[in-house]
Amino acid sequence: MEGGARLRAGASKWDVREKVWDYLEKSGLADFPRPVHGRIPNFKGSHQACCSIKELDLFNRAHEIKVDPDKPLEGVRLAALQARKTLLVPTPRLRTGLFNKIVPPSGATKEILRICATSQGVKDYSVPVGLDGKARVDLVVVGSVAVSEEGWRIGKGEGYADMEYAMMVSMGAVQEDTPVITIVHDCQVVDIAEELLGDHDLTVDYILTPTRIIKTNCKRPKPQGIMWHKAKSYEMLGKIPILKSLRYREKQAGKDVTLRDERSDLANATTPAALNEKATAANTSPQAAMGSAQRGEHAAESDALSPRLEGSGVITTVYVGNIPPSVRVSELKCALREFHTTPLRLNWQGARHRAFLDYEDKAAAERAVSSLKGLSLGGNTLRVELAKNQRNKGQVEINSQK
Repeated sequence: MEGGARLRAGASKWDVREKVWDYLEKSGLADFPRPVHGRIPNFKGSHQACCSIKELDLFNRAHEIKVDPDKPLEGVRLAALQARKTLLVPTPRLRTGLFNKIVPPSGATKEILRICATSQGVKDYSVPVGLDGKARVDLVVVGSVAVSEEGWRIGKGEGYADMEYAMMVSMGAVQEDTPVITIVHDCQVVDIAEELLGDHDLTVDYILTPTRIIKTNCKRPKPQGIMWHKAKSYEMLGKIPILKSLRYREKQAGKDVTLRDERSDLANATTPAALNEKATAANTSPQAAMGSAQRGEHAAESDALSPRLEGSGVITTVYVGNIPPSVRVSELKCALREFHTTPLRLNWQGARHRAFLDYEDKAAAERAVSSLKGLSLGGNTLRVELAKNQRNKGQVEINSQK
């Protein structure tokens, strides 16, 4: 680390982060927003480092560029907009999707383009790009806390850049030879032990600093897709709704998408007692009722999946819209089972591209909305929300959703 504290032998990823953050602050190199701890750090000279990307042929040849929303990458986003390239920026923490495409207003001035490159501009001048948006990214630009000249990268520890790249692989948005660039201060280029890296960690091909352009010639393979067996749990899927849609899509394609905690559950469920208990539950559960009670696919189908519906008091209805004409009710039922959101009743209105799901209470309905957010069927991202008009016990018609 240039002129600063040295990393001790055997340093962990967290040790590396702390040394870099501390050094940037103590040396006066840190820039807004501060403190830089816990962030992809902004630094003095970041704009100069970003501008050097225009010297690379791979930037000049690129048509579609994905750039992280971090402050030190603002200059790259501006350079992409000024060069009239398609600019994709990941949504914050992937809460509402994967990408936003920045769309400057017609005839945008240099000042407007500068605003578009900021975090506020990403909010004000962007449109979402879903899983079926056919993104084809030519260049990926990520932020880093630390990076080595070999291309080993350490982020801030939340794993979003790694996950974003893996998701892009899964949706076909990047190829094996798609270059990855990071922008850092010279002091962030440090020695990193390769054994600190996991299979899920993203490596970089170019490092841009205020004084250097470093070609890493990194040979370590980048993530080949989402490693579901290393993903923690359904809690993670709840935090990243679009991840649920990718998982469902890959499962439909025959891939193994078993989560880490599911493997433990499967191991525990192979005993004779567990199998008997599972069989008994299957015969009495709403999921089993869904499989047996809902066979038809009428233009408007309304099946009660549990006798509890009639005596449970106030139920809560979830509206599912934007259903493509090609999607059949059986596909929606399959998705509901997969996401553990089986309703008490499903009212299918395929001709009107919608369905209504009844749940026993508001809490169950809200869990279903959260779980199904971002779900894509038949090429459309479904619209999922609590129905505007709710029913009381005993009513049999569902009010129209405007």
